[in-house]
Amino acid sequence: QVQLVESGGGLVQAGGSLRLSCAASGGTFSRYTMGWFRQAPEKEREFVAAISWSGDVTYYPNSVKGRFTISNDNAKNTVYLQINSLKPEDTAVYYCALAWRIQATAIMRDYAYDYWGQGTQVTVSS
Repeated sequence: QVQLVESGGGLVQAGGSLRLSCAASGGTFSRYTMGWFRQAPEKEREFVAAISWSGDVTYYPNSVKGRFTISNDNAKNTVYLQINSLKPEDTAVYYCALAWRIQATAIMRDYAYDYWGQGTQVTVSS
């Protein structure tokens, strides 16, 4: 059974940076797409980044482009999300998710992902 475990969240001041990690286990990881989503209180879950298994294709919504960077280390079965210039509105629980097969048109859709981590809290103080 595939398991995803996020880490790296915490309390940070506005303008700071964080690097979130998502470690995958319990499967043979190739040809996957990994995504990061976030959910703030009383808001819908929001897509923030995705990466192909090869690492050479990444996806970001315009809302985070330039501040968020997704990367992966296949030797460690780990995906990272670097967040710079943090803003109070970035406060949310951040989730990583894995999809074995996904159409490019569905990259931003949470229903397209097969496995989810438990989430890591990011709180940005002003």
